Amino acid sequence: MDRGDMNRNRQERPNRPVVGFVIAALLSFTGCGGLSGFGGGSGVKVEGKLGVIDAQRIFEQTNAGKKAKENLVGFSKNRQALMELDEKDLRKMEEDLMKQASILSPTARREREEQFRRRLQEYQQKAGDLNREVQEKQKDVLEGFREKVEIVSAKVAKRLGLQIVVDKSKGGSTVYHERSLDISDQIIEEFNREYP
Repeated sequence: MDRGDMNRNRQERPNRPVVGFVIAALLSFTGCGGLSGFGGGSGVKVEGKLGVIDAQRIFEQTNAGKKAKENLVGFSKNRQALMELDEKDLRKMEEDLMKQASILSPTARREREEQFRRRLQEYQQKAGDLNREVQEKQKDVLEGFREKVEIVSAKVAKRLGLQIVVDKSKGGSTVYHERSLDISDQIIEEFNREYP
């Protein structure tokens, strides 16, 4: 396989997280793992315990997650209502222009068309601004929630004697795990106690 084939193959494959590889490599390079093929020749075997969580399920099933979701939906609906009012005004303006087009002088018609274009541009600018505002709000809420999940996960992991907790939710790097490793229920329970 020549370099061109390798580059094409690399481009055809979607970018995937390599967290598992990075953890294995770090364990190997720090002398904590006897992982063959990574040069970890120390012979030390990792005896750690691993936990798995589903952050998406935690978001959907905790009281704080449900409140955050309601908050985001309410925020989005509020912004959508503002846009619908402006859209309704624009439609009325367009209908009036169409009805009166035949009786308006060419100058008056151009002025009304220009006024409509300006209002349409303002509407589009406002729609873009509100969309960015909603995305920022969503990002802030989700980052805040993620931080809480990390805090609660660390607390539960320490209580259970776990050394590593990985996220198996969509987009995560966990391909397979035994069900017994999933501590999402414990996280949800603890989360609801700490953030009622």
